[in-house]
Amino acid sequence: MDAIAISASPTEPDSRKPANRRLDKAAIKRAFLRNLVTVQGKFPALATQHDYYMALAYTIRDHLLQRWISTAATYTAEKSRTVAYLSAEFLMGPHLGNNLVNLGIHDKVQQAMNELGLDLDALLLEEHEPGLGNGGLGRLAACFLDSMATLEIPSLGYGIRYEFGIFEQAIVDGWQVEKTDKWLRYGNPWEVARPEWAIEVKLGGRTEHYLDDQGRKRARWEPARVVVGVPYDTPILGYHNNTANTLRLWQAEAPESFDFATFNRGDYYGAVESKVMSENLTKVLYPNDEPLQGKQLRLEQQYFFVSCSLQDMLRIMKVQHIPLEKFHEKFTVQLNDTHPAIAVAELMRLLVDERGLDWEPAWRITTRTFGYTNHTLLPEALERWSIGLFGSLLPRHLEIIYEINARFLDEVRLRFMDDPVRVHRLSLIDEGGERYVRMAHLACVGSYAINGVAELHSDLLKQDVLQDFHELWPHKFANKTNGVTPRRWMALSNPRLTSLITDAIGEGWVKDLDRLRALEAHTDDAVFAAKWRAIKHANKHDFAYLIRQRTGIGIDPDSLFDVQVKRIHEYKRQHLNVLHIIRLYHQLKTNPHLDIQPRTFIFAGKAAPAYHLAKLIIKLINAVGSVINRDKAVRDTLRVVFVPNFNVSNGQHIYPAAELSEQISTAGKEASGTGNMKFAMNGALTIGTLDGANVEIREEVGAENFFLFGLNTQEVQATLAAGYRPLDYYQNNPELKEVIDLIRAGYFSRGDTELFRPLVDNLMHHDPYLALADFEAYCTCQDQVSGAYRDSHHWTRMSILNTARSGKFSSDRTIREYAEHLWKTPPVSIELSGTGQQFVKPAQ
Repeated sequence: MDAIAISASPTEPDSRKPANRRLDKAAIKRAFLRNLVTVQGKFPALATQHDYYMALAYTIRDHLLQRWISTAATYTAEKSRTVAYLSAEFLMGPHLGNNLVNLGIHDKVQQAMNELGLDLDALLLEEHEPGLGNGGLGRLAACFLDSMATLEIPSLGYGIRYEFGIFEQAIVDGWQVEKTDKWLRYGNPWEVARPEWAIEVKLGGRTEHYLDDQGRKRARWEPARVVVGVPYDTPILGYHNNTANTLRLWQAEAPESFDFATFNRGDYYGAVESKVMSENLTKVLYPNDEPLQGKQLRLEQQYFFVSCSLQDMLRIMKVQHIPLEKFHEKFTVQLNDTHPAIAVAELMRLLVDERGLDWEPAWRITTRTFGYTNHTLLPEALERWSIGLFGSLLPRHLEIIYEINARFLDEVRLRFMDDPVRVHRLSLIDEGGERYVRMAHLACVGSYAINGVAELHSDLLKQDVLQDFHELWPHKFANKTNGVTPRRWMALSNPRLTSLITDAIGEGWVKDLDRLRALEAHTDDAVFAAKWRAIKHANKHDFAYLIRQRTGIGIDPDSLFDVQVKRIHEYKRQHLNVLHIIRLYHQLKTNPHLDIQPRTFIFAGKAAPAYHLAKLIIKLINAVGSVINRDKAVRDTLRVVFVPNFNVSNGQHIYPAAELSEQISTAGKEASGTGNMKFAMNGALTIGTLDGANVEIREEVGAENFFLFGLNTQEVQATLAAGYRPLDYYQNNPELKEVIDLIRAGYFSRGDTELFRPLVDNLMHHDPYLALADFEAYCTCQDQVSGAYRDSHHWTRMSILNTARSGKFSSDRTIREYAEHLWKTPPVSIELSGTGQQFVKPAQ
């Protein structure tokens, strides 16, 4: 759009206040029916539920456009310092419900739909959420965007518009089956394509070196192919303010989608080959990177969106007439894990090769631009690329990285004389065997700040994974404990609890979660506690209904809802949870009169398609559930259910219904976790190890309101160093032996003793994440949980305190710390533009 007339409602006297007064029920209904006809091309007699959803979505999008344009106009006019958040994943979740909450019009829209004979909740279910993330990393990015908009911090989220997101998970005969996530099948009403801002991205080819007209050495990249990145923008609303920031996702296209000459020669497939190859680049989230082609595609994806994003920032600077030398003053670029780390080399290429800067000033700009967030303690998750692959795809970047490395290692040698081993460890190039580019090292060298995402995680980064970098640059390191947005995970997901809390302490807590502390005054209020229990029971009843619809399994809302929902991985130890379930089952079978607290064990999560052991864990969960749920002797006491296709939408039903949150990863393996925070906010109690953010949750809610078990990080390290023998635990613990023997004997696999052999053998002879070592402590702690749950009044008190003391874990607090301590980005208030007075060409 070249020029847009912006007008404000004459009924809104204060342009700084959210403008919702003119959107009354009548206006909503008129706009809704107009969009049904003019956008969907339907009238009510022919319209489907999805048509109604689309009409409502366009109605709300039209309403928020004034905020979006006013925000862009303000940032452009003020040349606002802006956070560019680079992430390979953005797991945004459904937009409609979240936008209604943030606009403060949920109830008004619900009433309008009711008057039209429609159910808003049913319409919300029609939205196919974009699965543009694998789990915690993408969901964290979404929470951060929400908080940046709520705190009025100018920001741009940059990522990839994958045509097919994370697979849809079906469970067939207990096994995970991956199905294509066709989230764009019916279109996306929340995005706006910006083809006029398309970017060209080079790939492959070779470099040429020459002297410029001033006699300086220069390099020219002659690519083998070029793809075009087209941006698609989605508005990200702040809560009850006028800010609407932007999520900009890039889609790959061919420069020429159709070769007419080739077509005329009869080569019909060749005529569209370039189009197909280019579009494959953003076709799918995280292709299988075991084969070389998968590795290449993944590297291409990372470079593609990084290059598009940095070039887009340079375009914005040109529009705002900001000198190139002030790039780092206009933008602070946050790297969300190592996926976008190639940005360090790409910005150097753009500044030196494309804009003609000398190396030193370009490097000063680069190292003042980037901040790097590390999200993992697992060495295999720290990305590295073989020199051969990297050089064939990004030849100029490899040269730049060699130069960065040479200059960096000179600095290391000056700082640490006669320490070649340290030099080898710090090098950006792994020289041990096949040579690799170490992307985490590149991020550390090229960033002004490096942070972990929980206090324990940050300490372990400094002590282990990035120890050498910490010794070199201790001033770069900081901790920024993760958080989650209370708008989606409380106000939207748990409206009953939100209403109760608001009645008790007022409305401000949704934007200032520390105010939840005021709930502590109500812990001994019998009437308040009874309402709290009734809300939890109602949420459980709703969830039980949903589970029966989706799985056919009936669960008892009066039982303890024991929940573990997260990505399936050995270190997260879903198999430890299953071992405990089998223990309880065995106890009931051998002693039918045993008084055991009734429980429903709820699992959800996806396994990476190539991760066989994780998929076998899913099969085991379902196999154990199938036996228990069919056994009349125990099924009134124990139930096991696996919720297929865990995503944001399903999480919004699960967290409010949960009573026990399973956070049982091996100590020292989880960076932070954010599901643990969502559970605590919604009043679930945690059973967990001292891992990730569990440590801080326990500190905040109180040790007496947290069920702790297991080895701590130091004990894990000592156990492994001493030569851990899991077989000893099997032989010395009769209960554990009985449990594993049941699996080995084929009790849960219809007599097939081979089905679970890989999993059992791994536990018995390797057990890299110490499930057997923690089994006894876990079971003892679970017995304590059962005892505590029987005292409903005390359990309710602990539940209230978990919510009351969860304020630290709002993403608002996290983002405020980033903004104040690292980014130095002041808030910018947005005033809605005046009637007919401005014609603005938005820059971002």
